[in-house]
Amino acid sequence: MKIIAAVAREHNRPLTLETLTLSPPADDEVVVEVLATGICHTDLVVRSGMLPTPLPVVLGHEGAGIVKDIGAHVDKVSVGDHVVMTFDHCETCPSCRDNMPSYCHEFFPKNFFAQRNDGTTALRDDKGSVHSHFFGQSSFASFAICRQTNVVKVSKHADLRKLGPLACGIQTGAGAVINALKVASGKSFVVFGAGSVGLSSVMAAKINGAFPIIAVDTNPTRLETAKSLGATHTVVATEDTVATLISFTQYGVDYALDTTGIPAVIRNAVESLAPRGICGILGASGPDAEISFNETHFMSGGRRLIGIVEGESQPDTFIPYLIDLNEQGEFPFEQLISYYHYTEINQAINDIESGKAIKPVLLWQKW
Repeated sequence: MKIIAAVAREHNRPLTLETLTLSPPADDEVVVEVLATGICHTDLVVRSGMLPTPLPVVLGHEGAGIVKDIGAHVDKVSVGDHVVMTFDHCETCPSCRDNMPSYCHEFFPKNFFAQRNDGTTALRDDKGSVHSHFFGQSSFASFAICRQTNVVKVSKHADLRKLGPLACGIQTGAGAVINALKVASGKSFVVFGAGSVGLSSVMAAKINGAFPIIAVDTNPTRLETAKSLGATHTVVATEDTVATLISFTQYGVDYALDTTGIPAVIRNAVESLAPRGICGILGASGPDAEISFNETHFMSGGRRLIGIVEGESQPDTFIPYLIDLNEQGEFPFEQLISYYHYTEINQAINDIESGKAIKPVLLWQKW
């Protein structure tokens, strides 16, 4: 099958739109006609060469579309089903057996090596192979191949154009609050960073009944958006951020979430915790980044620090749950989305890097 795809051929260079050949699906694979794909910070990190994904590669890991073909052993979805493609996992390791796929022991090779288990790829151009299966999908393309493991069937009544970001960024922010931190009603919550992940966590904290809900960022416009989505307080980050947060809560916050991956910001998040408070972190600023904080403060208050991947979610149930919340008007994540035609992919990337767009979504088909 001939498809259109955005190919990363060089680090820190614009993606190129090309015609590629997509192979037929393997026995456990699903071909999806991609209608829309969200752009995530992880795509940009890989394009910049900060992770060892091989080039050339088709990125994209927040795809939504319609099943067009299935492999011989696929029984999870059928042709014509509406689906969201999310992260891949092995299904057999201890974490997967415990229904915790985001901590799959094979998470990195499954999602960042951009190839099948046997080393083959599903894409090629006139000169040879192009790496596919990035996050099990490579959905910066008009058609993508994923595994039945990482495809989630959704209602045909839901608007596929907006569902892709539920696969990663929005799932991560909401899941951090609902699944990992389990933010309790009436407890205080602060998020550091008001991008798509942080704003998703604000909406989830509101759903859980947290109070106060505080957003910290350097961008006043993003903080206004946080207020519109449920933040009761906002803080422009300064050297006095920790003191400001404690002044809102008397003893410090019950739950803190860092979305920046910046060690100094994570330290602030930990220092803002009340006794028995919990801080979750969602990213790192590089493979060698290290976190430091005061041992006595951390230990004596029974404070906790946890890493969180993909919102600690089970996508087959959590993504439909978020869709239901959205349809009830409780989780209006579409307010984060800006739509772009797929030919504008490099402009969309520029807009997310400049802060102009919170969650760009590429439209691949006519509507």
